[in-house]
Amino acid sequence: MRQSGGQNVHATAIVLGTHGFLFVGPSGSGKSSIALACLAAANAQGLFATLIADDQVLISTMNGRVIANRPASIAGLAEIRGSGIVAVDSVEAAVIDYTVLPLQGPIAERLPQKEEVYTLPDGNSLPLYRLPLLPGLRPFDILRLVLPRNVVFER
Repeated sequence: MRQSGGQNVHATAIVLGTHGFLFVGPSGSGKSSIALACLAAANAQGLFATLIADDQVLISTMNGRVIANRPASIAGLAEIRGSGIVAVDSVEAAVIDYTVLPLQGPIAERLPQKEEVYTLPDGNSLPLYRLPLLPGLRPFDILRLVLPRNVVFER
């Protein structure tokens, strides 16, 4: 991986257990609401879960790891579309391991490409997992199913 300075990415970044996730997609695709739902579900299960940044994430690469930082102006804030800005527990920065792409139904493509990646602005990439947003499916439960089996969320 190349070394890079922080670049602003339109995304939401969270930590679940010991794993960092970058939720990506166009405006209105559900990045914030799905990330917040995953945080709430993980916390309810006794797992460490916290926000890094919502809407604007500063991405850099250090020692081969992708790092997400929050801009100071939005520290601890997240938007719930239609309700406004809310305060959320957060950390200043964390390593990001995976990207998540929320998908609204109906979903035309039944199966994703194998080993999809999300390319960051600096040319580095992270594994990409698609998260279908369908009635009756809880985002954190589905996320746990679509991730590789070796991704474990410990208490």
